[in-house]
Amino acid sequence: MTRVLVLNSGSSSLRYRLFDGSEVLAKGLVQRIGEPGGDAADHGAALQRLMDELDLSGLAAVGHRVVHGGERFTSSVVVDDDVLKAIEELIPLAPLHNPAALTGLRVARELLPDVPQVAVFDTAFHATIPPEGALWAIDREVAAKWGLRRYGFHGTSHAYVSRETARVLGKPVADTNVITLHLGNGASATAVRGGRSVATSMGLTPLPGLVMGTRSGDIDPSLIFHLHRVAGMPVDEIEEMLTRRSGMLGLTGDNDMRTVEDRYVAGDPDATVAFDVYCRRIREYTGSYLAVLGRVDAITFTGGVGENSPLVRANTLSGLESLGITVDPARNDTRGTTIISPDGSPVTVCVVPTEEELEIASEARKAVEG
Repeated sequence: MTRVLVLNSGSSSLRYRLFDGSEVLAKGLVQRIGEPGGDAADHGAALQRLMDELDLSGLAAVGHRVVHGGERFTSSVVVDDDVLKAIEELIPLAPLHNPAALTGLRVARELLPDVPQVAVFDTAFHATIPPEGALWAIDREVAAKWGLRRYGFHGTSHAYVSRETARVLGKPVADTNVITLHLGNGASATAVRGGRSVATSMGLTPLPGLVMGTRSGDIDPSLIFHLHRVAGMPVDEIEEMLTRRSGMLGLTGDNDMRTVEDRYVAGDPDATVAFDVYCRRIREYTGSYLAVLGRVDAITFTGGVGENSPLVRANTLSGLESLGITVDPARNDTRGTTIISPDGSPVTVCVVPTEEELEIASEARKAVEG
């Protein structure tokens, strides 16, 4: 059996895809679950709706996206009661995401009791980051007690895109070094050596690293203490600001990069500064990962912004020509072009659409097959 149903459960939504091998048989989104006028009364009703509408016979597995696996889960696992309990214990590390995943897992186990349920973790791909890239220079006993380390996210995207980049280059994955740039409303960079993540920009949570739609990315941590002591802001309010009212939204009032780009092209001063901050942060991470990897075969853009914004791609890598990194303007501006660097460039620059759901389906099959 090759059929896999992939579920991505949000607090009030359920996104799904049904795969037969790599072929998508059906896909969709159930929205506003539990809300007046929504598509379903609860997640149970949403999944029952899928079961009524789709042919789910012959399912090999149901793959569930779970954002945080902590230190326990370094690969995808078939779900049992102990796994559910462990994911629940990790809620403090992902309070917005893990509860929704748990709901989806519990409902699917109840309605599809004879089908293996597989948890596929965003953090698992980054479990290969060595200690010097995963640990922070803080009290080691406190860090060990509370699991404070770099976990990283967007793992299914970085895994898929790095392998696909090796295919584009015609090189074995084990011999390919890639910097993957997943740029969307959430954004992260990862250094991949021979198919293994060795550095990534997100940390304990998805907040640090690159500038995002509403998240700040990297800041001086003392900013939090300063706002608490001097401005009298409660910690919860600071957290809400950094996660929901920062990033491009905080700098421009818009979190949609398309709108920010239009304002940038029109000469809007706030958008100009914000756009430059956004691209410089990506450039800084790209440069640091060049140093980490030593040799880089490709830099690959993916995600909604990475796949669709020639302006971001060009500005992000501008000034790196002396390092062998060049973007060909004509190729960059031609939609659907995979390689956007000139022929013969020391470092190939690629645009590779991500397929996170396909990666989850593949991981689910592997977990079931052992």
